Amino acid sequence: MIEIANLYKSFGEHKVLDGLSLNIDKGTTCVIIGRSGCGKSVLLKHIMGIMKAEKGKIVVSDKEVGKLNEKEMNALRMKIGYVFQGGALFDSMTVGENVGFGLIEHDHISHHELLERIEECLCLVGLCGIMNLMPSELSGGMKKRVSLARALCIRPEIILYDEPTTGVDPITADSINDLIVNLHDKLKVTSIVVTHDMKSAYKVADKIAMMYQGKIIAQGSSEEIQHSEHPVVHQFINGLAQGPITETLEAGAKLIP
Repeated sequence: MIEIANLYKSFGEHKVLDGLSLNIDKGTTCVIIGRSGCGKSVLLKHIMGIMKAEKGKIVVSDKEVGKLNEKEMNALRMKIGYVFQGGALFDSMTVGENVGFGLIEHDHISHHELLERIEECLCLVGLCGIMNLMPSELSGGMKKRVSLARALCIRPEIILYDEPTTGVDPITADSINDLIVNLHDKLKVTSIVVTHDMKSAYKVADKIAMMYQGKIIAQGSSEEIQHSEHPVVHQFINGLAQGPITETLEAGAKLIP
């Protein structure tokens, strides 16, 4: 479903993606882990075609992202749902207007069909009947769910989650994890989840890939990652203050702001 091959991207002198390669099979959930600021979100933006790589390629559903024109790219984006880290809801719009935004902008659908689709997606994330509320009336966890409902409203083949459990309490985070698993099982979508929350990673992943210094340095099942002998993986998943990651940072490596 998604092939990422030898991808390079720099900001000034800082290499963010440095020959990164990763394949994601159709219908699976791949979790990408790594320290905050290592470039995980940058990778998602390349998949969406928001950023362009200096070298390498990304193929999504047999289409090479870097070679698509604007019309073709927009058509591909309608197959990809994106759940932003902070929810990214429009404060001046109702919940329903936020959820249906993608269809209003890019699809031909009757008003009645649109309202039915919006309510269907809100119910899928456990928020039936809140279409007329404003984002300011929602909790942080509800905003995350509305953001997911918006991603589902276009009926995507792929969903990209950018730190879906960041900024919410542990109980809400676990309910979001359950939601990701249930939606995957019910809708059979291909999912990429970017996170540094290992509890979340273990719960939702079919495969986990560890990103470090612009590359994927290890990948495997949750069990394989938990038992990895790679020193960087071991330090990260166990949350250890001392190890190769810390030593690299102390030597002058930078994180993406």
